[in-house]
Amino acid sequence: MTIPLVTVLGRMTLAFLGMTGSIAMFAGRAISHCVRPPFYRTQILRQMLEIGYYSLPVVGLTAIFTGMVLALQSYTGFARFSAESAIPNVVVVSLTRELGPVLAGLMVAGRVGAAMAAELGTMRVTEQIDALTTLSTEPFKYLVAPRLIAAVLTLPLLVMVADAIGILGGYLVGVYKLGFNEQTYLRNTVDFLQVQDVVSGLVKAAVFGFIIALMGCYHGYNSRGGAQGVGAATTNAVVSASMLMLVSNYFITELFFAR
Repeated sequence: MTIPLVTVLGRMTLAFLGMTGSIAMFAGRAISHCVRPPFYRTQILRQMLEIGYYSLPVVGLTAIFTGMVLALQSYTGFARFSAESAIPNVVVVSLTRELGPVLAGLMVAGRVGAAMAAELGTMRVTEQIDALTTLSTEPFKYLVAPRLIAAVLTLPLLVMVADAIGILGGYLVGVYKLGFNEQTYLRNTVDFLQVQDVVSGLVKAAVFGFIIALMGCYHGYNSRGGAQGVGAATTNAVVSASMLMLVSNYFITELFFAR
């Protein structure tokens, strides 16, 4: 029993290390094309529109109800200690530091990461990527780099909008549901918010954007096996991006707020 178990663990370890090395090499190659001209500006703008503008409805809806629920839940807990005045502080800090970037990243991963993997996977199995190489067009330069650049630039903007919408949701519940004074609620929100809170959330958003685009492009670019392979690439892109975002979220939080 021991030898088969060791064999299985060894195979899993080698497979994990191989996958990690493959992703690292893919990321290095992609980053090198992101910083070297020529740049396909039309492709970058198209991807920014796809990632940012078309993701606004789902991200905005998620943010406003998150802010509303956060205000209600905070009131339920703080009322036991007569600390209701801290609700605006909790809402604004929770959204800017944590919930805004993470929830927006997860929504974009489910929507955009899957779309990237499906698009590149379809191009791979139909040999369109090979056709680009035949036409002397570098696939990484034309397909991968614009998506990485657009995701890194767009997701922080999307998170800023999500933060504002989420804070608005908390304000609506706090003022019109829980009976807070409007001026007091806004003053507590503004006075308690610090630049570091916003900056940490935007840094997380940029990292999450890179992860989403990288995983979507990696799994789509390396998909095999026809329609079934494209489906597997789409699933793997969303799952791996979500896991890596949650892991990196801890380390970024540790970097900004550890004492």
